[in-house]
Amino acid sequence: MKDIRKKLKISDTALKAVNDFLLDEKNPLINDLLTIIDKYGGVEEINKKAEEASRIENLLEKLKKKKPEYVKDIEWLISQRDNNSFISIADYRKKILGDKMSEMTFDEDFAITLELSSCQYFPFLMDMVRDAVENQKIVPGRIIRVRYMKEQEEDGDLLAMAAAMQIIGSTWVETLDTKGTTPGPDGMPVNVHLGGPDTITGYFGGVGQPNDFALKWIDEFIYYYTNYGIKQVLNLNPGTVLLGYFIHKLGINNEFKISVFMGNDNPYSCLWTLLTAKLFAREDGTSPLIGFNLANSVNNETIEVTAYIRKEFSFEDVVRIEHHITETWKSIVRQPYDRRDELMELAMKVKNISAKHEGANVDVDEKRDHPTDILEYFMTKEDIEEAGIWEALRVNLLDRYDAVNTTAKALIENGLTFIAAKNLHHRD
Repeated sequence: MKDIRKKLKISDTALKAVNDFLLDEKNPLINDLLTIIDKYGGVEEINKKAEEASRIENLLEKLKKKKPEYVKDIEWLISQRDNNSFISIADYRKKILGDKMSEMTFDEDFAITLELSSCQYFPFLMDMVRDAVENQKIVPGRIIRVRYMKEQEEDGDLLAMAAAMQIIGSTWVETLDTKGTTPGPDGMPVNVHLGGPDTITGYFGGVGQPNDFALKWIDEFIYYYTNYGIKQVLNLNPGTVLLGYFIHKLGINNEFKISVFMGNDNPYSCLWTLLTAKLFAREDGTSPLIGFNLANSVNNETIEVTAYIRKEFSFEDVVRIEHHITETWKSIVRQPYDRRDELMELAMKVKNISAKHEGANVDVDEKRDHPTDILEYFMTKEDIEEAGIWEALRVNLLDRYDAVNTTAKALIENGLTFIAAKNLHHRD
């Protein structure tokens, strides 16, 4: 066995071949990437523009011109944050545990990031934070968004959400329009053989960004990065994942989250993903891979083995393993789907993981006239309004938020803790 294992060693010759390929000045793959970077002024200029665009004062100045009525909501949110109107983690523990509080100890090294997906519209976010103030509930520490970028750029949601996330202290992810399931930024189909969500089976395994669309994805990312400071986006194709590693290695301060649609569903697929991340990490050990969403089919053992790989590659503090606790009632998994009990076991063993809530609690979703549905992520706002389901989607969002709070309560009751919106709840 020992002699056989040695055969897996990557030879210096193989590593040299890879480096020679990447550094070859005639390499069209790398040259095409560098052309896009040069289009935006080079690495330093890209990072400089992104930092300036992300400043809260600049976001608000743009918002005043684009959607002035949202500015009042942002100002209210700032005032509530500054007045400590949101419940602190310590007070939340007391609320849940009562007299048992003195008997409990919490290991912050194993804090679970509370994650909500997806919060599509800024007014829905405001409904959530207002409820959190009124009912002393928890706002999640991580929010995923899957809304059309061009659409929300036009109506002001992109600016408002970027500002709000900074104010509340939650990390957030945007989903670029060049993602396979929709037309690209230019309105043309990403893949002529695929229609839209109705042909979702055609996207298994990250398919959907063929030919030159991987480069278009990079172009689109840099546009939003430099104009709005959007740093972290969803990633679901092996090509765009690799390109994401490349531009970070070149110096762009991008980040991305690998989607559940990528299909990492066993330890070896996870090894492949993390192995590539290690090969293209910066000299300081950092990687743009911030969130790693495994497939819904994984069990705790696969997550634990993935955490072992992550630790061996010194990524434990870099790469968050993201796991669905609830899923939309329709169009993605067999129901009932509830992984909360498994999370309680996992949370005692694995650091830096998030509990993602894509659907409501099972007992809520199954009774809704309009339960959560993953395919509605791909609808335009106009289509939603024409279908008359705007209010239903608002209720769905609040149901997801309630599911987040159910998990928060369960974690505390089990002597575990969590990461919520840092600027709102983590004050002690």
